[in-house]
Amino acid sequence: MPILVLGQVLRDQDGVLDAAQASAAGITLESLKNQLRYGRWQRVHRGVYAAFSGAPTRRAELWAALLRAGPDAILSHQTAAELYGLLDGQCPVIHITVPHDSNPARCGRISGVVVHRSRSTSRSRHPVLTPPRTRVEDTVLDLIECARSFDEAYDWICRAIGRRRTTPERIRKAMDSRPRMRWRRDVELALGDASEGALSLLELRYVRGVERPHGLPAAKRQARVRQQTGNGYLDNLYEEYRACVEVDGTAAHPEDEQWRDKRRDRWNSVHEKIETIRVGFPDLRDQQSRCETAADVTKWLSGRGPAVGHACSRPDCPLW
Repeated sequence: MPILVLGQVLRDQDGVLDAAQASAAGITLESLKNQLRYGRWQRVHRGVYAAFSGAPTRRAELWAALLRAGPDAILSHQTAAELYGLLDGQCPVIHITVPHDSNPARCGRISGVVVHRSRSTSRSRHPVLTPPRTRVEDTVLDLIECARSFDEAYDWICRAIGRRRTTPERIRKAMDSRPRMRWRRDVELALGDASEGALSLLELRYVRGVERPHGLPAAKRQARVRQQTGNGYLDNLYEEYRACVEVDGTAAHPEDEQWRDKRRDRWNSVHEKIETIRVGFPDLRDQQSRCETAADVTKWLSGRGPAVGHACSRPDCPLW
């Protein structure tokens, strides 16, 4: 590696390089020790150095972890989600995936790093983005595999699709290449719901717990309507009834933004003749609550058009 290329390597890797790259650039061991001794460079991990003084940037930290883990290492799981904008904030540890047969001595224990092993790193690696990372679809599937519950798993699907980082079709295609997949059937159903616009866990509970089992018509999900400030989107629009059910979650609708929802509801009522009711977590937290919500929505819709709705299979469903 000629010395001029070293400058390009440092620019590409946010000022970080490993001992092999330094040696290939003609930097002797003694010269490297002098850079460290006089504080011009600093050691980040064993055999990995930052060619600057001062605190490393986040990208420099990621590059340092990758170089320490080996040439085929890629960022994955929560760290890849952080880079894709799916994680709100910074992951406290760096997640890296290495090939299954990587040298354990090279990447066994790295400070501040969680190392995963995979037999398909070459397939899941994004072809162009740097620092190297898993594709967004494989990132979502990895996070589903280690989720503590399906609710958490579905939340990753919602984030990836709702923030327009990928599509249900791409996630489904990536899942087809995995012979073993946790919650496969539930994820397939969730991807079907997500493709119809149910982009939050509460919205999924509304579709599966209120609308479908109680014979309500299928609403149009994320329906686009004209509003005062431009086009807006309604969670569940029953077009024939000029009625909308908005599903509110605290994360999606913080208190300081609720006035915007109320203004939008008023605009829809006055200008689009669309009436809105809102349901939240207490209305969808368990099946009994969902049945009671279904009874209210059934009565409301039936009062605005053709009668709809029936009792579900629960013997205590109020619609009996």
